Amino acid sequence: MRRYIKERHLQYSPLERQAYSEKMMAHLEKHPRFQAAKIVLLFHSLPDEPSTHRFIDKWCDKKNIYLPVCEGKNLRLRLYKGPEYLKEGAFRIMEPQGQDLVAYDDIDLAIIPGMAFDVDKHRLGRGKGFYDRLLAHPAFACVYKIGLAFPYQLFETIPHSTHDILMDEIFQVNFFSVQNETYI
Repeated sequence: MRRYIKERHLQYSPLERQAYSEKMMAHLEKHPRFQAAKIVLLFHSLPDEPSTHRFIDKWCDKKNIYLPVCEGKNLRLRLYKGPEYLKEGAFRIMEPQGQDLVAYDDIDLAIIPGMAFDVDKHRLGRGKGFYDRLLAHPAFACVYKIGLAFPYQLFETIPHSTHDILMDEIFQVNFFSVQNETYI
């Protein structure tokens, strides 16, 4: 399935993916959960994920934005202070330098990447289990979790197991129509 997603991803040009990402993020900032949130877990996107870079920069002065930092087999969360405080970390992901978030129960909203999602809100990651371990922390039981997806990443069903943490919502916007905003 991961190979299929990668092939589908390559069917769209970088400009198409960027335009779609900007459209998606413009709708996400209108989401009631995002508007109400003070502390948000986001991710500094990789090239095959919906682009979050401009969105993070836009909102980092208005909300406390935390990004994951890979340490061994786990993710820690650090406050994003601006692009000048990013450093390339594991898997070539840009990671913030600075203070760690210790109280995960302070997070109001978690916006999570994935390779694929299904209509039952399962998430398929890259296969290393980083987000599975992070989201298994007891504090995340009360955090609203949104999976961010391109339309070709949503399926009727995907492989999953009992330890997988469900998203509360999968967020996508139709490539061609603003009206077809989807909250599953």
